[in-house]
Amino acid sequence: MPGMEARSIRIVRAWLDSPRSGVIELSEDWREEGLPPLEPGEATFAFESLAPAPRWRHARDNAYFVDTDGRMVFVVEPQRYTWIEWGETKVYVAGDFNNWQEALGREEWQLQAEELEGQPVWLLRREAGPLLRDPPLRFKFVTEEGRWLEVPSEAHNAVHDTAGRVNHAIHAHRTGRNLFTFVANASLALSATHSVALRHAGTWHKTRLRLGAFFHDLKTGRPLGAIVQDKTTIFRLFAPRAKHVRLFVCENIDAQDKAYGFELDPLGEGLWEAQLEGNLHGWYYWYLVSGPRDVFGHYNPNQRVLDPYALAAVSREGPGIVLDRKWVGKGDRRFRTPPWQDLVIAEAHVRDLTAHAPVSCTSEERLGFTGLRQWVESPDFHLKKLGVTAVELQPIQEFDNRTRDEYHWGYMPVNYFAPASAYALEPARASQVKEFQQLVAAFHRQDMAVIIDVVYNHVGEPNHLLGIDKQYYFEMGDDGALANWSGCGNDLRARSAMTRRLIIDSCTHLIEAYGVDGFRFDLAELLGVEVLREVEAALKQVKSDVILIAEPWSFRGHIAAELRTTGWTAWNDGYRNFLRDYVRGTGPADKLEYYLKGSPWHFAYWPAQTVNYTESHDDRTWIDVITENTAFNGLHPTLNDRRRTHLMAAILFASIGIPMISAGQDFLRSKRGVNNSYQRGDLNALNYRRLYHYPSTHAYFADWIVFRLSPAGRLLRQWSRPSEGFFRAYSSPNSPALALVYNADGSQGRQRLMFAVNPLLEDVTVPIAEVADWGWHQVADQECFFTTDGHEPPLPVGPELVLPVLGCGLWLAEL
Repeated sequence: MPGMEARSIRIVRAWLDSPRSGVIELSEDWREEGLPPLEPGEATFAFESLAPAPRWRHARDNAYFVDTDGRMVFVVEPQRYTWIEWGETKVYVAGDFNNWQEALGREEWQLQAEELEGQPVWLLRREAGPLLRDPPLRFKFVTEEGRWLEVPSEAHNAVHDTAGRVNHAIHAHRTGRNLFTFVANASLALSATHSVALRHAGTWHKTRLRLGAFFHDLKTGRPLGAIVQDKTTIFRLFAPRAKHVRLFVCENIDAQDKAYGFELDPLGEGLWEAQLEGNLHGWYYWYLVSGPRDVFGHYNPNQRVLDPYALAAVSREGPGIVLDRKWVGKGDRRFRTPPWQDLVIAEAHVRDLTAHAPVSCTSEERLGFTGLRQWVESPDFHLKKLGVTAVELQPIQEFDNRTRDEYHWGYMPVNYFAPASAYALEPARASQVKEFQQLVAAFHRQDMAVIIDVVYNHVGEPNHLLGIDKQYYFEMGDDGALANWSGCGNDLRARSAMTRRLIIDSCTHLIEAYGVDGFRFDLAELLGVEVLREVEAALKQVKSDVILIAEPWSFRGHIAAELRTTGWTAWNDGYRNFLRDYVRGTGPADKLEYYLKGSPWHFAYWPAQTVNYTESHDDRTWIDVITENTAFNGLHPTLNDRRRTHLMAAILFASIGIPMISAGQDFLRSKRGVNNSYQRGDLNALNYRRLYHYPSTHAYFADWIVFRLSPAGRLLRQWSRPSEGFFRAYSSPNSPALALVYNADGSQGRQRLMFAVNPLLEDVTVPIAEVADWGWHQVADQECFFTTDGHEPPLPVGPELVLPVLGCGLWLAEL
């Protein structure tokens, strides 16, 4: 082939498809007579048979192969992309060879429905010669609307460019003739290390055998963890590659060196069990797990492992605490979770809310759940006065702070069932269980739903799951290196059956035992849409109105578009970024119109599928981003900073979707320009004195929330997509200013709303002649809402609406 030179052939990777059969992938197509000199690398097994794999097998992991007629066959498996309406939507292959975007609409690059070995696929055949080049040509699949199909994380030919994009690569020397299948003479033990070897050019190349899909499909349906019965306590752990599992229990936390040890018995399906006499409620326990120690295993028989199903833990290292589920009890059931369109969310951290709260409690109580509960129950509770209908708490599951006093955001979890011991008054007595139950109930009494930020994309230290089974629970490369698209050093393999169960079981536990109303999934892109669908279906069986929010990105990609066909809503980062620019006069009016309408279709199929926000725990606060001060320090905001914040609040609460603020945003919370404050409790703690410095800004937020939730604000709280004529927009030429009328066609009754905004440092006139005589009554401007005290609204409505500098207005009409 042009430009190709002779290469030394080696084994790229090898894996088992079943306990007895597997696939070996060579670095080059095998073009010599006969079979390559392959054999097992150890005496743990022998080949019963070895044969070339069907060429189409190459497409499973590479999206292409070259058939026996010399044609390149591009292949998409439709089950990977369930968000596409296959048969209705046209899909094309685009790449370096057809100028990428120019492939759209060209029939010669359109995929067609066919079958490969009885499986439905979409494929395209082209002459292979021009496509087999060095350096490799890149390609990807794209819909007729220009939506790119993400390259699967497990694709063997994924390549990344400097802009962070991921594409497939066509390797001219790997076309399907480089794959070989084998059958072993017996089933291979999962608890042993196996390898295969190739002799080529006088050299032996040896590669460890990975375990394939069959391994990650291993599962059990039996209850896991410490199961307390009247006269027996059962301990079960899922550890499919373990050789031995040893349990240690003790009754006294200070007697761990005298703990009793017991061997767990293997029950099959990767499950281990020990049954001990007696009700061990309140005892402490941990495991020691041994197994194969290679690049795919991280077993240390001397490392304590915290049970992933422990209902409470003393600290990040453990030990776990045996709890009778009857003692744990049920969470609050009296509260009715608000409909999604009625949600107004405040994101907050347990300690940030409580550190400077004007409430009488001890310094120990201020560190956790009890102090926050006392603040929530106070008549002065800030979020209650603000009027939000839900609080989104940053992670409260056991995380990896080293001491109780150490401040931590909580995004490094070590257990998903146990409430954080750092937030408990007596963690060794599992007080965190009752304290968190009481906190959730307190929020409910204040008519606030409780949403928990959960982190199922990576784990913290110690990495207990790594000690149970690295290969099963984590994404990793062929060299055993852990994937790091989370930026935290390890990515959970959510696709594994028991990882999915761990996610579902722990969320179910938080609903049933604590009464939480929903979840925000951190870096949900790393879990994948199909896992999120499964989580949604399972949790809605437990709580039909559960709130499900995705952070739809990671360092790997973005899945907001794919989530549109699910029941998940998602943080809208485009909205966040746009508003930061718009209030400073740099965003176009048509884009503001799009976001006010709820980011329809491209981001959200239904109105509540977008969580609109401009500040979260990550990065700088809103005021620090938009301030006119130097060094992003909004501690002392300028007059224009405050005005722009009012414009942002007005746009946020006038937008279709779910509005979310960060706690303290209503009093211009600043972190003094610091971009990453994940361990800066001093900066993150809310300074409630700023309420006295900026009372009108707090009042402006609160009044907008009151209006949005009132009967007059119902047009802002859409449950389904409104009619085509529901909105009517008006703009001024060469200006970002906009006026938007809601219910312009009267499809939702007689009431109309008009919202108008001008982000410029000069007055703007917006022509609205066709709706000017609808009898508009102004409700609010950029400073306040108007009451019945006789104050005259400043912005009269005529054929031309005059909007002042950094000004906005809200009007009502009834026809």
